[in-house]
Amino acid sequence: MVKTSELRTKDVVNVTDGRRLGFIGDLELDLEQGRIKAMVILGTGRFLGLLGRERDTVIEWSHIRKIGHDVILVELASEEVLG
Repeated sequence: MVKTSELRTKDVVNVTDGRRLGFIGDLELDLEQGRIKAMVILGTGRFLGLLGRERDTVIEWSHIRKIGHDVILVELASEEVLG
């Protein structure tokens, strides 16, 4: 079993292009089914956070390929990655 606090410390990496997407900022839950629908990667800050931040990336649970000790591997086409 994995705690949500442990998920937040893992890097999320897209296996399609090797790009590091960031860390999990939030999870979308389906309360009726009792399942995680998606994970949200928070957009990075622009210029020390003074100019806002980039758009968040929502990754559907079906795109997760592997949750490892230090990293979460996802498979996304380049057009699915925002920011």
